[in-house]
Amino acid sequence: MGYGFPAAIGAKLGRPDKIVFDIAGDGSIQMNIQELITAVAYKIPVKVAILNNSYLGMVRQWQELFYKRRYSASDLSRNPDFVKIAEAYGALGIRVDKKKDVRNALQKAIASPLPALIDFRIEREENVYPMVPAGQALNQMIEGMA
Repeated sequence: MGYGFPAAIGAKLGRPDKIVFDIAGDGSIQMNIQELITAVAYKIPVKVAILNNSYLGMVRQWQELFYKRRYSASDLSRNPDFVKIAEAYGALGIRVDKKKDVRNALQKAIASPLPALIDFRIEREENVYPMVPAGQALNQMIEGMA
């Protein structure tokens, strides 16, 4: 958690001819969002897609599935405004609240010569699958809940 953004900056430096996206959770990006200044200062047009559910998503998912929704220390409902933070650093900030706006936001971010951050607002209890429960083998993964 938190590794994706600096890794994306490095990947973009290594392959400047490629479009590079960091796909991050809202908790993950907050671990090093200050690196936006590095991307802006050195004109590294890396793109960040934040999957923002106002939770530490994987922690919350474990608490939901294995601890009867006893949520503890995973609520991020007081997140900052990521678009304003991006703009404050001199990057492009975009917010997406509706599925119909996804394509336009991606096109705008990709076309921009600036580093770009897209704040995708998603359902608070959206889960990520497949996942492997603690202590289990890969052939015991959970593929999704009905």
